[in-house]
Amino acid sequence: MPTLAEDGQTSWAVMYALTRALQLELVISPQSNSFGPGTLAALNSKCPSINENTALSGNFTRILQSALYCKGYDGGGIDGQYNDRVKAAVTKLKADMGVSSVFPGSSLEPKVVKGLLNMDAYTTILDGTDTVRSIQQWMNSRYIGRADFFIIPCDGLYSRDVQRAQMYAIQYELGMADGTANGVFGPGTKSGLRSHTLSVGASGTWVQLFTAAMVFNRRAGVSFASSYTSALAGAVSTFQNFLRLDVNGTADFETWASLLVSYGDDTRKGTAFDCADQVTADRAKALYAAGYRLGGRYLVNVPGTDLDKVIKPGELTTMAAAGLSCFPIYQTYGDSSSYFSRPQGTSDAIAATEAALAHGFKKGTRIYFAIDYDNTGEEIANKLVPHFRGINEGMAQAGGYYEVGIYATRNACSQVSAAGLSTASFVSNMSAGYSGNLGFPMPNDWAIDQIKTVDVGSGSGKIQIDNDISSGRESGQNSFNPPPAKADLDVAFDMAWSSDILKDIQTYFQQIGIPEEGPPDSWPWPGKTKYTTSECVEFMLSWDDLFTSLARVLKMRKALIQVSAIWELRHFNVTSVAGLAVPSVNDDFSDACVYDYHNDGALPDWVTQFADMITPMRDCSTGIGQIFGVRAITARNYAIDLGLLSEAKRDASVDADLWAVWEKLHFNQSFNISTVPYMHILHAHEHGMARPGLTTGEGDTEKLLQYYQGDTDEAAQQAKLRMGMYRIIEDKYQSVFRKYA
Repeated sequence: MPTLAEDGQTSWAVMYALTRALQLELVISPQSNSFGPGTLAALNSKCPSINENTALSGNFTRILQSALYCKGYDGGGIDGQYNDRVKAAVTKLKADMGVSSVFPGSSLEPKVVKGLLNMDAYTTILDGTDTVRSIQQWMNSRYIGRADFFIIPCDGLYSRDVQRAQMYAIQYELGMADGTANGVFGPGTKSGLRSHTLSVGASGTWVQLFTAAMVFNRRAGVSFASSYTSALAGAVSTFQNFLRLDVNGTADFETWASLLVSYGDDTRKGTAFDCADQVTADRAKALYAAGYRLGGRYLVNVPGTDLDKVIKPGELTTMAAAGLSCFPIYQTYGDSSSYFSRPQGTSDAIAATEAALAHGFKKGTRIYFAIDYDNTGEEIANKLVPHFRGINEGMAQAGGYYEVGIYATRNACSQVSAAGLSTASFVSNMSAGYSGNLGFPMPNDWAIDQIKTVDVGSGSGKIQIDNDISSGRESGQNSFNPPPAKADLDVAFDMAWSSDILKDIQTYFQQIGIPEEGPPDSWPWPGKTKYTTSECVEFMLSWDDLFTSLARVLKMRKALIQVSAIWELRHFNVTSVAGLAVPSVNDDFSDACVYDYHNDGALPDWVTQFADMITPMRDCSTGIGQIFGVRAITARNYAIDLGLLSEAKRDASVDADLWAVWEKLHFNQSFNISTVPYMHILHAHEHGMARPGLTTGEGDTEKLLQYYQGDTDEAAQQAKLRMGMYRIIEDKYQSVFRKYA
């Protein structure tokens, strides 16, 4: 028996321990965490009705008393006595479960014990509703006598367990025997529902099941009832119109199916599709002949995989010629929560913009960013919403050419949309088992409803697609800009060479007096730097996708952006003398002073080490690229004027604007990195130089590296040193990668 932490907290670990203890009392071996068929059968055999006269032992009763306490009921003194307090608690528990009419009195029946030894709640919780709870209690009461139906939670929430119980209930009402009913929306259930269309005037259990399904789908103005009224018919018509079903106000099969499973009636014929295979001329003809008019195709392939799903040259023109419009999808590694973050969103948006421009998608096209895994509510809040904040920031930083769409579960789409971070949803309803699709209504802004993978056409025209329903919100594109002229754009760094570039930069840095760790030899003060050379190079490579996308979108050399950022990162100074920070040379200290100025002395943890020495100041260089807030505003405003950036201009003289930008520079790595090229563009403008581009010569590149640090003799000398790093990245690596890309 595992040892429990004695922390006074109810948990699955506690319930598992109580289940194992019960199995010990029932002499079941081996024990397990599951209250399965064997445990239920043993309990039915030895104690089909547990009360003060039938409890097997004092410890047996203590287990039940403990479980009652874990559920929030009075279990008595955990003294092994099935006393009046326990009886009252059991009576209340069964009433809350909705089974008191089936199991009257204060005895505990085996199925009630099974419901007691889990983490289900039997009172309305959190976002639950009393209406949903009443339906849960009704199902428990009506179907608990069936062999495979077990007590479901009565918490007011529609969950996976409730959805399965709902399916069992329908199957029982269809007349399926125990052992045949399985809780799955299969052929027998579909066939039975086709003969149970309901309309105004109908009454009884089938109406109750139907209104329950409407309530579970959060349809406004619907009550759990046994009569099919004209008001219900009106609500049904609204639901049918919303999902693009036949609008007739009746509970027909399509409506039943759409209420019971996310994909609904998967035999519905859609007018939209998405696919991973190239749409050739023959396939386009076959798709059009099959009634399709709108197709989703992928902007990029997934690096490191063999799946070739990217839009091919000429494919969009082929689709358009056949009468098919196209909407673009962006997906790389979107199949687990670890991928998603605000910085990654920024990087994805810039990469998607670059890819969409290269394919010829016109300004205003909506790109659907894919989340292709089953996400929890916590992951949506902590991972996916921040990721889409980053996407919106990245879209702005790439010029604001395109709108943001989302491909995900119903719950993820709805939450991202509610946060104002997407303009339309492409819903992965085909994944009916995803928790994000169970118990969640269709997003209000749904554009594409993905329901089933099918084959279309024959011979050279055959293609496998996902059959999708279109709401009309997404029209896609059927005309495209000419493909841009082939340019010598930078490409991703081949990570097989990561150890080589690290060694080259380490060697070069050591030659110019910058050791692997610690300050450069040229610094006139003792102390230390925050990051080693290795850490800086590793950082540069970890952000390669963002550096690459910025360089491609802005058509400048990636090495120019990288050198300015990484050089500053390597020189980040945390010098100290005799254990005390030296304010004039400590970058952390300067950041603390600015933080103090804009936050009225409310210092975060990283600032407290300087609390006794801080003198508030309005601005300083900060973050990876060590950029001043005022200069960042100037650079970004200039980029807005050039049409390179799509965001509201800010006024550097206004503290609120300055803090908004400085805070992002300090805390948001992708924002800081993305500001670096705009700094170079501004410096070129201020010094009468051509905007940095793909053919900028070494002389102008060195000048840009100088102006990034300042227009001084010292900055000029530093620029010569920076050029050595630039040549390593550009001449030895990136130019070679471009040549063989």
